[in-house]
Amino acid sequence: MRKNGNHIILFRKFASHTIKSMKIFNIKTSLFQKIARILLGFMMTFAGVAHLTFQRDEFQAQVPRWLPDSYAFMDFVVISSGVVEILFSLSMVFLVKYKVKIGIALAIFYVLIFPGNISQYTNEISAFGLDTDRKRLIRLFFQPVLILWALWSTSALKYLMNRLKN
Repeated sequence: MRKNGNHIILFRKFASHTIKSMKIFNIKTSLFQKIARILLGFMMTFAGVAHLTFQRDEFQAQVPRWLPDSYAFMDFVVISSGVVEILFSLSMVFLVKYKVKIGIALAIFYVLIFPGNISQYTNEISAFGLDTDRKRLIRLFFQPVLILWALWSTSALKYLMNRLKN
């Protein structure tokens, strides 16, 4: 009998912890954050569609040169990242319940694609009107802005700061 009582206590602790962690991810956002999140979602839709259609060749300029340079592989990278961007865009707009997790995942995605921007700069590849070293260098500074935008607009930044405190 005593053993079953211990299982019930453990289950209650687990359930309590699970409910608390669900509340942690349900952080409120301001109207400005909501607008910023939805705007970023729409921008991601545009970028994802551009990857798949009218700017497909331009996006190949951002595939890092240390990856295989066959056209088929580079095209696969561009198409797959476009699909991922569209999925992120839909998630940012419609999966509000999971906004914190989506914000963190999107920020990680921005970090993962940053080497493409660095490659475009270091290899002096012109695309998207970035036809000088200065323009390509300035573009590099926008990636941290996107990362912070994803984290702030979803309250993921607040969540992460709270995690660091505890």
